[in-house]
Amino acid sequence: MILSRTEHTHSSALGSRKERLAWGAAAAVVVVVGYLLVLTVDPRFFYIDDTESGAVPNWLQLGRIMREGQFPSLVLDQWMSGNYPVEGQGGLWNPVQMAINYISPSIDNLTLLATAVKLGFSIVLAWGVYRVALAYGSRPSWAAVAGASAPFVGFTMFFENTSWITALIGTAWIMNAWASSVSYARGRSGPLLPFAFLYLAISVGYVHAAVMAGVMIGSVAIGERVFQRQWRPALRVAAVGIAAAACGLITFLPGVLTSSVTWRSGEEGTFNDNFLTAPWSETLTASIPTAVTSIESWSGETTASPVTYIAWFLVPALAFIAWRRVPEALRELTAPLILLVFALVFTAGPSDIGPIRWPARILPFVAITALILVTTLVSRYGTLERFRPRLLAASLLTVILVLRAGSSGPELFGRHVVAGILIAVFGALALFLAHRFSTRATAALLLVTIAPIAMYQVASYDPPFDKWWLPTTQSEAKAQFPHWEGATLQLGNRALTEVSADSADDPQLPWHSQVYGNSAKVLGLDYVNAYTPVGYLDFSNLLCLQHEGSSCPDAFRRLFQTEIFTGKTYADLMRLDRVVLQKNQYPLANAQPAPPGWTWVRPPTADSERQIYVLERVDGLIPDDIGRVVATVDATAASQSSTADSEKVTVSSPTGGSVVFARLAWPGYSATLNGEPLQTKGLGDIFLYVDLPPGTDNAELEISFRPPGQRLGLVGIAGGLLMLAVLVGVDVRRRRSERASTTLSIEDITDPDATERGSSALSR
Repeated sequence: MILSRTEHTHSSALGSRKERLAWGAAAAVVVVVGYLLVLTVDPRFFYIDDTESGAVPNWLQLGRIMREGQFPSLVLDQWMSGNYPVEGQGGLWNPVQMAINYISPSIDNLTLLATAVKLGFSIVLAWGVYRVALAYGSRPSWAAVAGASAPFVGFTMFFENTSWITALIGTAWIMNAWASSVSYARGRSGPLLPFAFLYLAISVGYVHAAVMAGVMIGSVAIGERVFQRQWRPALRVAAVGIAAAACGLITFLPGVLTSSVTWRSGEEGTFNDNFLTAPWSETLTASIPTAVTSIESWSGETTASPVTYIAWFLVPALAFIAWRRVPEALRELTAPLILLVFALVFTAGPSDIGPIRWPARILPFVAITALILVTTLVSRYGTLERFRPRLLAASLLTVILVLRAGSSGPELFGRHVVAGILIAVFGALALFLAHRFSTRATAALLLVTIAPIAMYQVASYDPPFDKWWLPTTQSEAKAQFPHWEGATLQLGNRALTEVSADSADDPQLPWHSQVYGNSAKVLGLDYVNAYTPVGYLDFSNLLCLQHEGSSCPDAFRRLFQTEIFTGKTYADLMRLDRVVLQKNQYPLANAQPAPPGWTWVRPPTADSERQIYVLERVDGLIPDDIGRVVATVDATAASQSSTADSEKVTVSSPTGGSVVFARLAWPGYSATLNGEPLQTKGLGDIFLYVDLPPGTDNAELEISFRPPGQRLGLVGIAGGLLMLAVLVGVDVRRRRSERASTTLSIEDITDPDATERGSSALSR
């Protein structure tokens, strides 16, 4: 019995429009059911680690800034974490992400917010994979199996659905860009959709998504050249990719051109420490839902969760493909094969290629491409002929899967054996349905199994990340935290806090009085401490600040050291109003006298008093209307106006002097004195300052910030849109020509004299 007809064609495989919509809806339903089942096991599974401590608080702050009528740029009191154009992953130029940011402050329940956004993009991902499978000739039922499985493959489930949401978003857009690019290359649609999806994938700000968008477009261009044996389709796809990349430059240029002052400045060369690299042998656990992996991550040399799982039927299904007939489809499948080979090679290492690190991050592309290929081949060339040898082959493959899973997790060998038996049982049922009814019944069975397996995995395995147990609502977070005013710096270490599920209501939890990651953004408070993937190297070294806001014990001494040039302490240069000290790191801090100009104050709540000491200025809060000038040397300065990106100051300096600002000396600052350019500098390579020439008298000093590369990025947007307009024009012309040709052909059939009239019309 052949599972798909020998005379397979795209038209017959794609089915009717109604059938395609029905199976696409089925894939979405499976994703929704999967999410609901996971939530019954762990209500905050989709709100942990970087999601709760980084992404969602970012959305809240960016949304508040937008609601104030400003375009997000610098948040000065966050210092090294406050340069959003450099951070990249704020999605400042991504319209969908900015819409999420704008809406977010109105949603109190942050778990609901994170889960809803991830569910939405998981459905977008499922539909994208579904569309790609259809594009390569899969029947809708099997394309739905691939699409519904995609959000629940191991790495996506345990890394992206839990923590790395920007990776999930980028993959979702890339899959839809892939499907639309194939459609455009084959003349079924225009360039607008592939451009839009590509731009959304790039502008989300996740570098691995940008890289894979480029790899995908290159693979499709090569694949269509091989399949259609023409250069024009490949050139169309390449051109739309270039247009989207040109528009996406503005997302990455500020980070690249600022890297010299950030942690990224030292990321050079290529090396392999095996962290988050995925050896090819892990492929042999792709169909065992119980298998842990030998990939090294934060949980150790073995990641104790099934992050390499793809689908239980994937590997055994290989035995039921008529491989002798597959070569006839290889030309058409060139693009997914290229992408799969690239992903396999890349994920195996090295672990660091300059700033691109942790190659296992693209394991979802291995899984998704494998799903597309296998479901397409089964759909087109599945067979039950020579049944016994095929059944034996499937059985041997299952045994190998169980044994390989046992090598990574021998302590779970009993689970693996049970999983192997269940694969055999459900595999037999799938074959019976295919033989007795149709492959649609088999596909329906596979769809039904996806969500329960996801539920089992979440119930049985922990993600390789910590749960921070931050409050799940904005109102709860604000109600239990001191209502500080002014700029605050916290000195402490998150490693000295003990947080677990059992202590979720314990008053000793740090979030009653301490902030780590971006939790201060949920509170709407002005804290220096915030999450950053890039950092400002010299400022970080000054206070030994880490990416999530922790600091070392020596930071307290360093903060109140006197800077020689200005004669002020670093606390003064930062214009701090308050310093919060973690008791676990500074157990006897208040036993010593307060620094000059500061006083120890009692924390406002009993919970916070158990956790922290607090220093505040003797003279109270620094006024908000005095600008960011914090020191002058042989000069006077009076602020006229001050915003996040600009400063106007009236200055005088008879003999020449300097004006120092409470701003990091980020690349992108410029200065003018009475309209004439003035060089900006970095005091200790940290604080922005300018030197005034002798004879300066009541002159107007203007400071402004523009992210480096922004002008070039805007030029890139203009160039990309111009190229897109040309592509649209060419496509419109092509469609008109095809319609005219079709009309002429019809007239030829019905009117013998139509050819002559058509030729005359064309000549006119």
